[in-house]
Formats: sequence, structure tokens, C-alpha cells
Amino acid sequence: MTVTLSSATLPEVAKTAAIPSYDPAGLTAGILHFGVGNFHRAHQAVYLDDLFNEGLDHDFAILGAGVLPSDQAMRDKLAAQNFLTTVVEQDNNKTAARVTAPMVDILPVGDTQAIVAALADPKIRIVSMTITEGGYFVDASGHFNPSHPAIVADSQNPTDPKTVFGLIIAGLKARREKGMAPFTVMSCDNIPGNGHVTENTVCGLAELSDPAFAAWIKANVAFPNSMVDRITPATGQREVDILKNDFDIVDNWPVFCEEFKQWVMEDNFPAGRPALEKVGVQFVQDVAPYELMKIRILNGGHATIAYPAALLDIHFVHEAMEHPLIRAFLAKLEREEIIPIVPPVPDTSLQDYYQLIERRFLNPKIGDTIPRLAQDGSNRQPKFILPSTADRLARSEDVVGLALVSALWCRYFAGTTDSGQPIVFNDASADKLHAAALEAKDDPMAFLAFDEIFGLVSGSQHFRQRFSHALATLWREGTAKTLQLYLDDRLVG
Repeated sequence: MTVTLSSATLPEVAKTAAIPSYDPAGLTAGILHFGVGNFHRAHQAVYLDDLFNEGLDHDFAILGAGVLPSDQAMRDKLAAQNFLTTVVEQDNNKTAARVTAPMVDILPVGDTQAIVAALADPKIRIVSMTITEGGYFVDASGHFNPSHPAIVADSQNPTDPKTVFGLIIAGLKARREKGMAPFTVMSCDNIPGNGHVTENTVCGLAELSDPAFAAWIKANVAFPNSMVDRITPATGQREVDILKNDFDIVDNWPVFCEEFKQWVMEDNFPAGRPALEKVGVQFVQDVAPYELMKIRILNGGHATIAYPAALLDIHFVHEAMEHPLIRAFLAKLEREEIIPIVPPVPDTSLQDYYQLIERRFLNPKIGDTIPRLAQDGSNRQPKFILPSTADRLARSEDVVGLALVSALWCRYFAGTTDSGQPIVFNDASADKLHAAALEAKDDPMAFLAFDEIFGLVSGSQHFRQRFSHALATLWREGTAKTLQLYLDDRLVG
């Protein structure tokens, strides 16, 4: 007999899933979180749930907030089940479900007054966010972009902001006017130096309307860097059905994820923080080595396999890794071009880390999809692939494999797979990338003309040569033959 998830049905849910040992009604919000998506609910919320189950820090529950239509959809679905979430952790040998309850509410989406009032509440000591890599208004070099239309609009209307960063500024200003200490701003997105990037965007936006307040933010607000990691696919009907059929639970928006999770963070929380070190979070002086390892090896690995798999009509990530050419392509690229330029990480073997990544990518139970990995490439390529390319070029080292990754991305944006099937894009820049990719079949430089994506890399004659040859080979020989040529060290033009 199936049970619909809610606070009232938790005793029935407990027959097939772990439930909180604490009373959710006894929690108070200490964290306001922007972007209540799957990753947040599988990562930060799970760590807090673990901590609350230990009987600790019940005044650091989550109050959700958002500014996008997707945030409203999440609010509607979670509100119907008292903001509970079923998290299904899947390893090769086991699957386990748990209900988490660290979220007390989600504010009305887009309600500036309500969100700013919550930000000005002294109980809120941390403002965190998972707003995707593309949500920070930065260019290819990671610098704040003051000309973005949303930024321009907020700078002209600072009392009625529409962006997360404008709301944060308004909340900080309200706290200062009340004589309250500022909250800590904590990014949980996959961006190198995510704390620094967040600080630059907040201060950059404030500078446009109130330079003095921007200086105050810089002097008084903490922006700790962090590295987050857990493979968390999008939720679809497949996941809803598995939960219902295998665990007898009906959840409006469950989260499926791998068993592995990691969170490394700088301990810079002047207003206080939950004792997350008691549930596995690593607090370190410098996050940079950990995040660079993860972004280059794991996120770069995802970007590496996404486009050849899409071109070969492969849907699931584990199926891509079971394809001998794709798995060998990833291993060779990581071994020869990516790992050699990743700096040492304390108490970590980079080779062992890659072996762990490979096992995680091979996990068939996760159901992670190639379309998820392939989406938003215009924001992900400049963060996950092109920095490795730039580093190697700066050392006068070859980039045959990395240039092939860029060429595969270009070939993907031509719009059809090798078998002629249409490709559905999920990228804010899809239209212009598609047009450029079609033009690049005859003129490869047309695709490299996007300075906001390729930056200085496109100015390298060596990279241009490698990219052009790889793209021409993909069009002439197809994806599988091109991968084989690379593996045989014969993709050189």
C-alpha cells in the first residue's frame, strides 16, 4: 500500500525509509537558501539532516527562497508535503531511502518584500545558494559583467531587486540600518573560487548604485569558498515511479543520488555556523586545491563524455562509460592532459581520485543522463574544460584531446547526432551556438569567435589548428572513428 509523503504519514513512511529522529516542528531557520533544487536537497540539506539527527544545531534549519519560475514549481510541490524530501541513495550494491526535514518553508517566489524581511531577521546567519554555474553574471575570465541586462535593471532599481544578488544587497542594507551584524554568504555552486566570485558579483552590483555600501560589504561580509560534490540527476517520472514501486512512497519531487558526497569549506563564518564537521564536512584553510581537483577531473570528465555520447545516441551516463571508446577517451585525456596540470592536493592521490570518479560514473543505478551533462555548455565549458586548455597552452604543451572536447561540443551544436537524430539543446546561448556550429563546418573559426566563452584560448594558433583538424575529422569520419584516431595517437593535423 502506497503512502503519500507528509508530516502526518511519517510513521507509515518509516516502514520502508529512514525518517528524522528529530521533530521538524521544533526547528527554527538560521540559513536562507536561494535555489532549492535537487543538488541542494541531496547535499547541503542532507548534511544538515544528519546534524539534526544528532540532536545538534536545530536553530540552523533552512528557509528556502527563489526568483525563477522553476523555484515556484518547487515551492508548490514541496509545500504540499510539508517541505519534506525523500532522498534515495544508490550504490552498485544497495539502494536506501530516507526522508529529510531540515527545511521549514520556502518564501513566496519573487516577493521582494518578504525575502528582504527574512534576510533582515537576526536569526538568519547564513545565506547560501545553488543557482548553477551560469547564475553569477560573470564573463569567460570569471570577471563580473556589469552590462548584463538583469544587473543593469537591479542597479537602476536597488529597492526592488529581481536577482539573488540584488536581494542579498538589499538584505545586508536592511541589517546595517537596524545595527545588526551581516550574515555570511555561502555559495554551493561548482565554480572555482565560488566565494570570491560571489563577493565580486555582490560588490560589483552594489558599486553600480552605492559605492560606499559596496566598500562596506567588502570590509564586513564573509564569503567562504567551498567545494561540493555529489552526482544528482534530474528528477523525472522514472524516479517518481521507482520510489512508489520499490518503497511504497508517493513524493511530488524525490531526489535520487549516489551514496558518495563531499563538502570542503573554509571556516569563515563570523555570525556563527552549524557544527557540520561532526557529520563529515571538511573545514580547511584553503579550498582551492580540492575544488580545482574536482572541477578539472570530475566536472571536466563529465564535459568530456557528454558530447561524444550524445552524438552516438547514448542516453545514460553509465552507458556512455560502458562504451569502450568513450571510456578510453576519458581515461587517456585525464591521464595525459588534465591530471598532469592539477596541483597537488593534501593527503590525496590524484590517480586514486580519478579511479573513484570512474567508478562513480559507471554506477548504473543513478540514472544520470547525457542530456543533463550536455546542458548549459556555454557556462560549463569556460569553467570545466577551457581552463585546462589555457594552462597547457601557457606551458607550450599539446592539447590534442582538449581541443577534441571543444570540437565535439561544436559538432553537437550542429544539431544532429551521427545517425541523423535531432538534438534538443538546453543552453541560454543555443541559437547563436547552433548557427555558429553550422558555419564552422566550413569555417571552424566561426565557433571560436565567442570571446565570452573561449577567451584567450581562441587566440592560440596551436589550439586553432588542433580544433580545426578535430572538427574536420568529426565531420568526415564520424565520432567513433575520430575517438579511435585519438586513442591511436593519429589525430594530429
